[in-house]
Amino acid sequence: MATKIAVIGECMIELSIKQDSTTRSFGGDTLNTSIYLSRLLKNKDFSIHYVTGLGTDPFSQEMLDSWQKEQIQTDLVQKMSDKMPGLYSIVTDEHGERSFYYWRNDAAAKFWLKTAETARIAEQIAKYDYVYLSGISIAILDAESILKLLDLLKRVKANGGKVIFDNNFRPRLWSSLDLARSVYADILSYTDIAFLTLDDEDLLWGKLPYEQVIDRTKNFGVTEIVIKRGSESCIIESAEGRFDVPANKIAKEKVIDTTAAGDSFSAGYLGARLSGQNPAQSALQGHLVAGTVIQYRGAIIPLDVTPTLIED
Repeated sequence: MATKIAVIGECMIELSIKQDSTTRSFGGDTLNTSIYLSRLLKNKDFSIHYVTGLGTDPFSQEMLDSWQKEQIQTDLVQKMSDKMPGLYSIVTDEHGERSFYYWRNDAAAKFWLKTAETARIAEQIAKYDYVYLSGISIAILDAESILKLLDLLKRVKANGGKVIFDNNFRPRLWSSLDLARSVYADILSYTDIAFLTLDDEDLLWGKLPYEQVIDRTKNFGVTEIVIKRGSESCIIESAEGRFDVPANKIAKEKVIDTTAAGDSFSAGYLGARLSGQNPAQSALQGHLVAGTVIQYRGAIIPLDVTPTLIED
């Protein structure tokens, strides 16, 4: 039987507006991770299931079609006739500076835990081997839905499953810092593997050296902590020890777009880790995938240039 991974999150319609053109695509942190993870594990006995809410509109159908082409399972996606995906716009000025604008208050993904299908879907997810989510996955939910999500994670753990969490903290999505800290503490108490970026940790908890960030995260009960540091080395704290794994050196002129660097690193790390690699080997895989992704425009690079798993 295939190892099942549920990835919870939101995919939005993206409008990229430049001086003389506008292009439309789709984007979302956990979706990016899902796609790269699916590509890496395509020849192994894993199934990746995306968990979200969509509408019944043409944009939602385009999303479903594109995910299925990536061999992402969509049986846990709810389609809501009165909702649509959220939308965001990236406006690039003449100096190359980017500004982001969001329209997501009534996005379907915010309501996946509030429908007649919720109980059935949660019952399935509770039996999965792994559940992956991010800070954005929880930030878009209301208080009632967050409680339901925490209960689901509790059931996953009780059934022997593992929880993987990427901190991705976005202050604008939270009504207060105290609320964000409280919810993050609850999520981390169920987390087995945590992906952290120090910038997000500093915004949420206050600036500390990474050693103290590791200690704080371990105190929540997290057993594997992966600190992503972009072009610097990746720091991992695990049952197998602490590792400091240098990133691949990429010439500055080859770096085109860092949009999905962190998301793709997480996919690379997990693809290797869930295939039996140790933390250091898994970090090398994360660096390889992220280092390739940033050399192309857009979050999702062509399939034929996506790295494959490094085998022993």
